[in-house]
Amino acid sequence: MKFEQHLALITIPSWSKYYLNYKHLKQVLYANASVSGEEFQVQFEREITKVNQHYCEQEESAQAQLDSLQAQWHADMEAGDKEVWKAKFTQLLQQLEHLADYTQACVTGCRKILKKADKVSGQTVSRTLGPMVASLRFAKPEADEELLREARAAWRKCIAVPALTAPTGPTVQQIVPEIATVTELDLAGFPAGQVSRVWVALAEDALGLPIRVPVIVARGATAGPVVGITAALHGEELNGIPVIHQLIGDVDLSTLHGTLVAVPVVNVPGFHLSQRGYADGADLNRVMPGKADGSSPEVYAYNLIHRITRHFEYHLDLHTASRGRVNSLYVRADLTDPRTARMARLQNPQIIVHNAGPGGSLRGASMQRGIAAICVEIGDPSRFQKYYSKNALLGITNILSQLRMVPDEQCVSKFTPVICSHSFWIYTRSGGILIVHPELATWVRAGEVIASVHSVFGDLVEEYFAPQDGVIVGKNIDPVCRSGNRILHLGIVGDSLPGVLNNGHL
Repeated sequence: MKFEQHLALITIPSWSKYYLNYKHLKQVLYANASVSGEEFQVQFEREITKVNQHYCEQEESAQAQLDSLQAQWHADMEAGDKEVWKAKFTQLLQQLEHLADYTQACVTGCRKILKKADKVSGQTVSRTLGPMVASLRFAKPEADEELLREARAAWRKCIAVPALTAPTGPTVQQIVPEIATVTELDLAGFPAGQVSRVWVALAEDALGLPIRVPVIVARGATAGPVVGITAALHGEELNGIPVIHQLIGDVDLSTLHGTLVAVPVVNVPGFHLSQRGYADGADLNRVMPGKADGSSPEVYAYNLIHRITRHFEYHLDLHTASRGRVNSLYVRADLTDPRTARMARLQNPQIIVHNAGPGGSLRGASMQRGIAAICVEIGDPSRFQKYYSKNALLGITNILSQLRMVPDEQCVSKFTPVICSHSFWIYTRSGGILIVHPELATWVRAGEVIASVHSVFGDLVEEYFAPQDGVIVGKNIDPVCRSGNRILHLGIVGDSLPGVLNNGHL
């Protein structure tokens, strides 16, 4: 489906004239292909100004409505007034949902038309106009997410959940059925056409009790590939959890060919502690494939692979940035392997970084076993981000569709991915207060200022410059900076793909 058709399908009718006029911009672009392209730039700037103005007006209106509705609420309102209030608040929530969809559509339209402009003009138009888009409020997904989150919190606060009636039976209620604990997955033993849930024991704690990971097995009505999805290998990286829940909730088992095996939380001890590492702080993504007689994290890693992931034929390992940092939606994959290169492109990312998956990582361990594996980085740690999770889910559905496991057509990508031959982190030399300037998924030129460090007294200590042209894959947002702290993760578009990379990304 062409983007113009897709845009027509998702356009909110009452806002149609405020969307980016993609068709018009394309006509201007082709009409001026043989000249400097100044007319396209003028028209493009006019369009994004229109989009941004509408977004700001809607955001301001929604904020005013939210403030007004919160001021109107009081617990002893008349029943009729309360119903009117609820109706208005429901309409506000719908408006905010529309606003989120509107911004996604317009941002995607900007990316696509700028990519087309680069191709038609033979120039890097996107490097000039892309940052202009990124600087506008409508292009920052966190803005509408934050307002929607605030509105939902206000709704929950005002509309209290009815109290549960006290049980007349035992004081402890069984909320969910008892879930069995096993020490080995037997996929053939799970019933076809059903979703099954088990705990898989991987180790024992100091009381001799099993340390168990949750596993969800969705076995289709007919045979097919086995696709494994793992999340929270680092205990604070949570965006993969709702992706798994939504995927399992949406799948139609009657038409599913094959089996989905999902592990919502791999690093259970780290998850309990809200920390990246295992119970002892070790990074599980540096000790794969583990050892049967090794240290505690090595034993855990060994059993994870031998009891769960060895059953996979395809593997998607879902991650986020670490604490104090933020990520774009990007994929790390071995682009020299046709299987993982195809998975990466289908995954719907903003950026794809070539990385052969060195030893120590879960992805690398899967690849060594012949399992096609990619790593999907979904935004930021210790939070759920609907914007990124929704697009990651679309990408997973694309992969399942390409494998003929589900009948759905492949979804139109929200992003046109930048494909990087390699990437690297840039580090500080000085300590102090760090400010990183570029936004995620934007381009920087060689020599451009990317960060500055000030002393605690406010004096400029040092500035940092981009060593070469590249795209911002991730960056540090923690202003407290020591020597050797990360500044940003820079993706480089090169002419060839190196075989082995030792750049710290697994």
